[in-house]
Amino acid sequence: MMMLPIAVRRLLPGMVLASVLAAGFLTGCSSKGDNRLGLTTDLASLPPDKLYNAGIDSLQSGRYADAVTRFDAVEQNYPYSTWSTKAQLMHGYAEYKRGDYDDAVSALERYIQLHPSNPDTAYAYYLRGLSYYEQISDIQRDQANTSKALDALNDVVTRYPDTDYARDAKLKIDLCRDHLAGKEMAVGRWYEGQHLYVAALNRYQTVVTDYQTTNHTPEALERITEVYLAMGLPDEARKTAAVLGYNYPGNEWYQKAYSLLIDNGVVPDKNGKTESPGFFSRLF
Repeated sequence: MMMLPIAVRRLLPGMVLASVLAAGFLTGCSSKGDNRLGLTTDLASLPPDKLYNAGIDSLQSGRYADAVTRFDAVEQNYPYSTWSTKAQLMHGYAEYKRGDYDDAVSALERYIQLHPSNPDTAYAYYLRGLSYYEQISDIQRDQANTSKALDALNDVVTRYPDTDYARDAKLKIDLCRDHLAGKEMAVGRWYEGQHLYVAALNRYQTVVTDYQTTNHTPEALERITEVYLAMGLPDEARKTAAVLGYNYPGNEWYQKAYSLLIDNGVVPDKNGKTESPGFFSRLF
């Protein structure tokens, strides 16, 4: 049997799941037929606590579609009960577990809207962020879900800064930012390869400006140096390499930028000798 997250286990009712099983309500086999929710008539006629518990049992058994059906039944049959509030959140969790992330987001946003001050709303925000996070695709593809994940996870950190949810969200935010920077770098490299230097420069500068704490920044600075040289702007290339040398003196991208400037004759001193790499570190 699967182990549910702590936030979800808090929503487990006090009754014993085995009592529902013993009553024969979870088998899905009834001579009375099915109703519009896909439930047996016996199951649909359960009181809210037992119907909710049937959904929990489906979750623990990995039958997520059944869990969604049962939680929906709680809300539709008992809309004003406390079980309905719990079922709305568990509906979102069940959608998340079965990989229907768009449906999970819809269910969780509805829960957030209806219950903004509920103690479990923090988990709803967190689970919404995870639903976007799980949809992050390869950097060669559109990164709309990465941006949505970043926004949703920032919501968690802003609203619930002292929670475990926020601590985990911060880690995932760093990964989102690194992913978005990687996308900018991939596009920039393509533009540079096509000799579309202004477009490439814009992409690399976005990394330096918006994602400067990611591990893509040294390469972005080196690529900017390359582009400036290709555009016939040696002074700008030299200044960029100086920034790279100051911030990342031992980095391989710094060494590459320095070698590139030497090859282009950009860094001789007044005696016609080439300056050492430490020269850049003294400029800023």
